[in-house]
Amino acid sequence: MMKLLSVTGMLLILVAMTSIAGAAQTPPVPPTTQPATATTQPAVAQPAAAQPAASQAPASNQGKAVVMVDNSTYIIGADDGLQVTVWKEPSLSGTFPVRPDGMISLVLVGDVPAAGLTPMQLGINITERLKKFIQDPSVSVVVTAVNSQRIFMIGEIGHVGPLSLTPGMTPLQAIAAAGGLSTFANSKRIYILRGPQGKQVKIPFNYKLALKGDSKQLIALEPGDTIVVP
Repeated sequence: MMKLLSVTGMLLILVAMTSIAGAAQTPPVPPTTQPATATTQPAVAQPAAAQPAASQAPASNQGKAVVMVDNSTYIIGADDGLQVTVWKEPSLSGTFPVRPDGMISLVLVGDVPAAGLTPMQLGINITERLKKFIQDPSVSVVVTAVNSQRIFMIGEIGHVGPLSLTPGMTPLQAIAAAGGLSTFANSKRIYILRGPQGKQVKIPFNYKLALKGDSKQLIALEPGDTIVVP
């Protein structure tokens, strides 16, 4: 009995040793790893970088169109805007509207006639007047707003109101620029009112004859004319 137990114990020891040796030779199996799932974070909206404010034109220039006129030939009229600059005399310089009477008002010299003159002629006139107060004045005049070169359309016409006058414009061209005659217009009884209030003259215009090329209808319009379409 004692021998059987001894033999059995030795067998168990051998089995255990064999298991240990096999375990030592077999490389450990690395644990199965799952690839890490990248967590996509929603992009956080960043506040837009402050953009520099667009440069603003001075308030005095807001809404004004650029005026391109020839200072040697343009004839100043009522309601035009003028920039008068007296060199080294900012207190005498500035923007001046031409009044309905054709005058502008300046410091020191008072009222100065402007309508009917070119900007160059007006500059010379102001220079002569300032010589009484300033030694060797230098004056420049620039037109900043052309408001006098207009005619007016009233009556049975497409667009009633003021119309910019271009050099050499005829009544036929003005009517076309204003949208043409309406259905009820009397094309044979159109007339032009010209001159100051109370002294206006009536100039007849026949639209149908003008369409046929009648030279008598080639009337050169003037600033302030009013075309009446009955």
